[in-house]
Amino acid sequence: MQKEVFITQTNCITPLGFDVDSNMEALSKGLSGIQLHENEMMSNSFYSAIINSEALNTAFTKISTDTHFTKLEKMLLLALAPIVAKQNITSKTAFLLSTTKGNISLLENGNNPVEAAHLSALAKKISSFFGFTTEPIVVSNACVSGILAIAVAKRMIQSGVYDDAFVVAGDEVSEFVLSGFNSFQAMSETPCKPYDAARNGVTLGEATAAVYMTSNKSTIKSGVIKVIGDGAINDANHISGPSRTGEGLFRSIESAFKEANIDTAKIDYISAHGTATLFNDEMEAIAFNRLGLQNVPVNSLKGYYGHTLGASGLLETVIAIASARQNQLIESKGYKESGVSQSINIIEANKESEIKYFLKTASGFGGCNTAVLFEKVN
Repeated sequence: MQKEVFITQTNCITPLGFDVDSNMEALSKGLSGIQLHENEMMSNSFYSAIINSEALNTAFTKISTDTHFTKLEKMLLLALAPIVAKQNITSKTAFLLSTTKGNISLLENGNNPVEAAHLSALAKKISSFFGFTTEPIVVSNACVSGILAIAVAKRMIQSGVYDDAFVVAGDEVSEFVLSGFNSFQAMSETPCKPYDAARNGVTLGEATAAVYMTSNKSTIKSGVIKVIGDGAINDANHISGPSRTGEGLFRSIESAFKEANIDTAKIDYISAHGTATLFNDEMEAIAFNRLGLQNVPVNSLKGYYGHTLGASGLLETVIAIASARQNQLIESKGYKESGVSQSINIIEANKESEIKYFLKTASGFGGCNTAVLFEKVN
């Protein structure tokens, strides 16, 4: 029998707050971190969810007075700090960093060596700050990175390679990221509207999130979340476009259910990817219907945080865990009228609802897809 793996602690750093409670309070009020930005990083104005640097710097002084950290590094360290403080790091504690672009902004002024932007260098810097003794593990697989890192950590703990794991994910809004999505003509001219008929692209955002995972049952109490199944399948369709039939996502979710050994009828909530692009949202609706999940309440948090790239899967998992603990379904912001061909149960208003089993999905460039199933321990 495989070890059971639990998530016992979570945290996040976003434009809506520097902990889970402040984020949940903002979401309950329908607040969004997305704002119009002008004369910043692009010649034209754009909507994005960007963390206030002054507030970030003030918060960071509580854990370090070192001024040689980048903005992303400060975000990652702040996300991890309160979690690490409550645990003992051993020779069998894993550290996983999930990101797509890392410190890519270090290369924008041309004054830093290429090595400074290596993801391994970022992982080692964060790992060293907290004194991890194991070799840091980098999970970088486009926009599924954050949720995929949970699956990777789970499997490593189950195999006995590690006893427990800290997972942190983060990406920032930079000139490189903005120019890339702008060149794809994928950026929305208004705050994004996942699944809505008027959606026309992504809104970018930045955030970090962190979780602690363990198989130590002596620490488990009511409200803790168990990771019960995962799947990651590539649909090999296109470098930037998903399978039109949702094949990769369909198989990823199917695999997660097979491992969890539960029926789809038990699922109380789906935290979907919902980028607000024409093809992603349509593909998800098709995949959910193929699996008989069309009546399960579903939302996208992109209307609050924007698309935070590699951080999105972990950030949205952290919020989904808080939602499950509070039995609170969060409105899918920006949605008014269905813009997908198959019916899905979009959450149109915040409401109380019992959440025991929930599903987190993510999809990304290169055809990658990941799905993870969770159970709330009573």
